[in-house]
Amino acid sequence: MKIAVAGKGGVGKTFIAGTLARMLARDGYNVLAVDADPNINTASSLGIESEVADKIIPLSDNDTLIEEKTGVTPGRSYGSVFRLTPTVSDIVDKFGVVGPDGVQLLVMGTVKGGNTGCMCPSNALLRVLVQHLLIQRQDILIMDMVAGLEQLGRGPARRMDAMLVVVEPRMKSVDTVRRTLKLAKDIEVREVLAVGNKVGNEKERMFIEEWMAKLGIPLAAYGPYDESVAEADMLGIAPIDHDDNSPALRALAGLRDFLKQRYDL
Repeated sequence: MKIAVAGKGGVGKTFIAGTLARMLARDGYNVLAVDADPNINTASSLGIESEVADKIIPLSDNDTLIEEKTGVTPGRSYGSVFRLTPTVSDIVDKFGVVGPDGVQLLVMGTVKGGNTGCMCPSNALLRVLVQHLLIQRQDILIMDMVAGLEQLGRGPARRMDAMLVVVEPRMKSVDTVRRTLKLAKDIEVREVLAVGNKVGNEKERMFIEEWMAKLGIPLAAYGPYDESVAEADMLGIAPIDHDDNSPALRALAGLRDFLKQRYDL
């Protein structure tokens, strides 16, 4: 099962991606969390200590690795011939960081050009790696996408089984979902599901439900606004380690069960 988690900045997608990964790992699955944002936000959501996370170099910025795999030094590739299909099967074992509950984190970084744009060594490496993760590895993969839409258009989530679009009860968030739906189709994501988050009352729940119905997007779960999540962030710990029975965590447990049933996990 390969899942991308997307949404407007600030809606809680990293919280959902990291916590869902931890919950599935606790259920006995091999889970690989992929951070497609060079800010490495997923590490803290997974509960990986900052001393470890601060030392992680995104693969897209790892010049030594890129040169080793493609035969060309980044920044000097203009006019050069480099390997378009580098060997990537060893990357997860070499660069993956094992976090709590056995979740493995791989910080991928960003694809720097569009599907028809730049083809540089770092892009070649990342694209082959993503295909390897999608096709050859048997993990449950959860990819935390960079906030916004530009990265989706560059194709790192291409051919995912599902895209969870996190939406809060605000029109700007709904607009992001609408545009994401089109991009997801362009990159051949099999199914788009909505996850409502930071819902404070019945009126806000109905707002999300009505708009997702208009857009034809199934709602997988609702998450309430939960002070416990904010407290965990202030303490610098993963929400699941702060209070695994808070309202938001109970909602995510429902999302986990929904996905397991829907995709026969």
